[in-house]
Amino acid sequence: MTARTAVDSFTQIATVRIDLKDSDPPIWRMVEVPTSITLKVLHDIVQVTMGWFDYHLWEMDIGGQTYGLPIDEDWGTAPRKPASRTRLRDVLAPGSTRIDYTYDFGDNWEHTLIVTDVRAGDVGTGYPRYIAGERDCPPEDCGGISGFYEMLEAQADPDHPDHAEIHEWLDGYNPDELDVFPIEVALGRIAARRNAAAKRIIKPAND
Repeated sequence: MTARTAVDSFTQIATVRIDLKDSDPPIWRMVEVPTSITLKVLHDIVQVTMGWFDYHLWEMDIGGQTYGLPIDEDWGTAPRKPASRTRLRDVLAPGSTRIDYTYDFGDNWEHTLIVTDVRAGDVGTGYPRYIAGERDCPPEDCGGISGFYEMLEAQADPDHPDHAEIHEWLDGYNPDELDVFPIEVALGRIAARRNAAAKRIIKPAND
């Protein structure tokens, strides 16, 4: 690979729309990400962008092939490829690519990632970059999407037998509010790690 080709490959980006399945109203995010990242880094991006804390196991399914952390046994599931050894650009299809992402096999938070608009990125811009989104992520360990909405019903109903306990546990949580600042800070940390690699690739190409 020539230095110029290496730069182009490193700076190529795509738009990713992330939707939490069965959320109503929709809980979603949109980010711009480098296509040179591994699927493990894409997992990191989904975690910080949605607002999860990476406490649980996860996996991605792309066209029937699963990717995730290395495990000793697959427990009867389809063989899993290490996400840390697969780059996003290597699994992209022409036009758009769908990635099914599941986090926490107990609560079973299912997400749909749609990757589109692969293009050259701005060398002066840090990626990944937050673009848009709506509504806060559900709290961890609240029982999945059904448990989440049951919890919100209890929170909204003063006569619900669990109202006081849920209200205290949620501690001011508002599903309609989205604090973008921690998302941008976390994505900035990921982008900063890439900057060091970018200097090693881009500088020789420009010499």
